[in-house]
Amino acid sequence: MSTIVNCPNCNKDVVWGEQSPYRPFCCKQCQLIDLGEWSMENHKISSQSGNDQKVTPDMIEDIEEMLAKAEQDFFK
Repeated sequence: MSTIVNCPNCNKDVVWGEQSPYRPFCCKQCQLIDLGEWSMENHKISSQSGNDQKVTPDMIEDIEEMLAKAEQDFFK
C-alpha cells in the first residue's frame, strides 16, 4: 500500500514513491512556487532558542581570519 500525502502548495494527493519525482509536491510548478517562497523569505525556520544572534564586525573579522589561515594551510 502506497503512502499518500498532500502537496504542500495545492493540496492535491501525491503518492509517496518513485512515480512522483517531485514529492512531496505534485508537479514541478508547485515545487518551484515553494522554492520561490523560501527565496523571498516568506517561509523560514525559527530558532528554538528564540534569540537569533546578530553578526557583528568582530565576528566577521574572526571568520575572515579563520578563512585566511585555512587557505594558507591548504596551499602548503
